[in-house]
Order: sequence, then structure tokens, then C-alpha cells
Amino acid sequence: MTQKPLDLKTPYLLFLGDAQEDGLAKTAFGIHEWCPEKCKGQMRLDGCKVDLGLEDLNPVEAKTVHNVGTLVIGVANLGGYVPDNWVAPLCGALRAGLDIAAGLHTRLNDIEFLRETAKQLGRTIYDVRQTTQELKVGNGQKRSGKRLLTVAADCAIGKKYAALAIAKEMQSRGMAADFRATGQTGILIAGGGIGIDAVVADFISGAAEMVSPENAKDHWDIIEGQGALFHPAYAGVALGLLHGSQPDALVICHDPDRSHTAFMEGFALPDMETVIRRNIEAAQLTNPHVKVAGISVNTSRMTDDDAKFYMADLSQQTKLPVCDPVRTGMNNIVDYLVHDR
Repeated sequence: MTQKPLDLKTPYLLFLGDAQEDGLAKTAFGIHEWCPEKCKGQMRLDGCKVDLGLEDLNPVEAKTVHNVGTLVIGVANLGGYVPDNWVAPLCGALRAGLDIAAGLHTRLNDIEFLRETAKQLGRTIYDVRQTTQELKVGNGQKRSGKRLLTVAADCAIGKKYAALAIAKEMQSRGMAADFRATGQTGILIAGGGIGIDAVVADFISGAAEMVSPENAKDHWDIIEGQGALFHPAYAGVALGLLHGSQPDALVICHDPDRSHTAFMEGFALPDMETVIRRNIEAAQLTNPHVKVAGISVNTSRMTDDDAKFYMADLSQQTKLPVCDPVRTGMNNIVDYLVHDR
């Protein structure tokens, strides 16, 4: 069984609500970064402090001037709920002729006023985080094709960007490769996938098998990682992905400035050797031949010289290629995969 594609109407109007900081709008930033051709404007409520640099549009302007098809909620507050002051503007988007797509934990279709408005107007609300597909328990059976999974010591550390950059580099070389989304932003970028963190625990590995099904011998599925084995809240989803993905290769994502688990005090992050060893050990259950193919580093807060020195030093220590998906691209990691046969 394979994943079903989304059929979102493009282009998009990105809804930023009243977000106060960029980190809360990572979905909007991700879509704008990787699908700029689909993004015609942004919609901000009073007090919003986030700016994508797009034209500010209301839904009527977006529909009549740019023929926008879908309002995408690009911001998520802590807990992923829908504030009361969002409901009227979202209904306004439906009345203007737009569908709505969201990746929040709260389902828009569970909000009666939104659901009934959409039904009356013939619009569609897509809750992309919640899959409508029938899921099965993972079976651990070896399947054809090649797979790479991005992992890390922590969450929100660049696993999606690394996977997208690797897939893009492979495709630019004419390699058969697909980005496989496992989170709401990735799904909206790729147009399909399964929100793994919304899957019942027993079915996580099975959902990962669906995301990366059997394929041609030389085809690469580049799978977006979620959570981390070392995170007290999100280790379960990371382990399920490691087992269900059956990765042939892992790429470790790393933030040099982070010493403790994000959003939680008192949990120091392990060293790189431990991160590599534990992820390999976990992945070997379903693929005994798994290898680490490189390290993806966020050097955005470093100067060019400092970043170059840091990556070279880390590469020497680990004997692995080290890249920054934004600063350097992923050439060295893809080279490693191509030549490590």
C-alpha cells in the first residue's frame, strides 16, 4: 500500500495569523523556501510580527487578482490549536472561494462553524496532519529500493531541510530520488506523505513503510526524520521511523550551538559519537547493513571562515562528510552515497 497524494489547489496564500516570532511560522517559511512559485502572498492578522516578504493580501484580493486556490495555515502555536480569533478570518477565506489546508493538531474539520461553512460553499478543508489512509502494523520485511533517513539528537534541528536538500541534489544529477514527507510542512511541500507524529503508536513503523514503499533497485527515498531517540517526549516517533524506514543510510542533523533538548530543561544532548552509535543500533533491527552517510550542520550563526573550520574539524573527527544544506549544499554527502557501493 502506498501513500495517497494531496490534491491542493495552487497557488497558495500563506496565513500567518498573529504569530509573534518566526519560529512559530516554520511551516510558512518552509513552503516559501522550497515552493516559492506556489506562494502568491501572505495574510496577517493585527499584531502579527512575522513577515515572509510576500505581498500582504486578503482572501478576496488573493482570489480575484492572483487566482489563489488554497489558504495554507503556515503558523502553529504551542499545542497546535485554533485560537478563537482565527475562525472568522478562516471563514472569510472560504467565502472568498479558497480551500484551506492546515497541519495543526486540532482538526479544522472538527470546528463546526468552519466545517459547515465549507460544506455549504462546496469548499474543502484539508487536515494534512491526520491521515485518512488505512494503516497497517509494520512487518519489517526487506523491500527493494534504497532509503535514507535524517536523524538527530533533538527535534526542530533541520531534518526536513537536510532531506529536501539531499533529494534536490540527487535529482539535479539525474538520480532517481524522491523526498518522502512525514510532517505537516513536508507534506504541504511534497504534496503527499503521512504525518507520523499523529499516527497511533502501533502503526508508526507501518506508516513509515507506506511512505517509502518498494521501488526500483537504484531509486532513493529520502525520508524526513521526526523527533529524536534522545528526546524524552518524541523518542517514540523517531524509533518507529528508524524501524519502518529500513534506512540504508542515515544523515545526522546537528546544531553546534545547542547543548540541551529544545523546549525542555535538564536534558543535556549527547556527543556525536553517541548519537551515531545509538541510531545505528536502533536501525539495525530492520536493516543490519545501515551506515551513516554524513552530518548536516546548521552553521547559520557562524562566519564563513568559522563554519568552514568547524565542518572540516568535525569531518576529520568523524571520518564523514559534513555539509550545511544552506551554506554549502549536500554535494559531499551525495558523493559519499554514490561512491560507497
